[in-house]
Amino acid sequence: MATKMKIKDIELSIKELDAKEALDKLYSIREETGLSLDKLIAKYLKKKDAFDKEKARYDKMCAYEKDALKSGIEFIAGVDEAGRGPLAGPVVAAAVILPKGIFIEGLNDSKKLSHEKREKLFEIITKNALAYGIGMADEKCIDDINILNATIKAMEEAIAKLTPLPELILTDAVKLRNVAIRQLNIIRGDSLSVSIAAASVLAKVTRDRLICEMDNKYPDYGFANHKGYGTKDHIEAIKKFGICPIHRVSFTKNFVVT
Repeated sequence: MATKMKIKDIELSIKELDAKEALDKLYSIREETGLSLDKLIAKYLKKKDAFDKEKARYDKMCAYEKDALKSGIEFIAGVDEAGRGPLAGPVVAAAVILPKGIFIEGLNDSKKLSHEKREKLFEIITKNALAYGIGMADEKCIDDINILNATIKAMEEAIAKLTPLPELILTDAVKLRNVAIRQLNIIRGDSLSVSIAAASVLAKVTRDRLICEMDNKYPDYGFANHKGYGTKDHIEAIKKFGICPIHRVSFTKNFVVT
């Protein structure tokens, strides 16, 4: 019983350590005490293996940033949007400059992450970023100038809020028109660049929060569930209740019963 308690105490003592530090401590304790710690060591070996794989994935997503840093560029902004496809609400863009060499475990294209993971990453990114900016174009702007132009407008607004201004902009395929800064437009960039992935998280979380607020104002449409996208329930609600002020007329005209 005493040995079991000791092992439990050991596990508690390494709980806050990363996997490598925990293993180093476990090996040291085993050598000093002769305790059988095989199960604990196996557990943390699995954790270390998972961490190493995650770090390798993340390092691959730093390739564009590393190339830019090698060329002498210091401030690199990732830019991405959320909300090009929905039937309602704004398109939201974010621009993010991350510190050199930062490792944000689990950072990825926001579409590949759970709601809970995005929320956690949002706090980490906004706390650690050298700079970030949010821009948006509402449903009226989208109807007036189309979704692509509205997306570009929101992105350029987000970049303009950055201090310092970036020396290089990385976007997820979208080419910006009114920014006198070098840019790389990377297809599937939110999966290939940590800077763009960070921007995708900020844009997605910001937009989702806004749409959830609209759910309170327009409860008939279920915005908190579908975030404005064209789900079956959303389209049925439009057919039943018509459109509300945050619907994009150009996106919903085929669903409105006249």
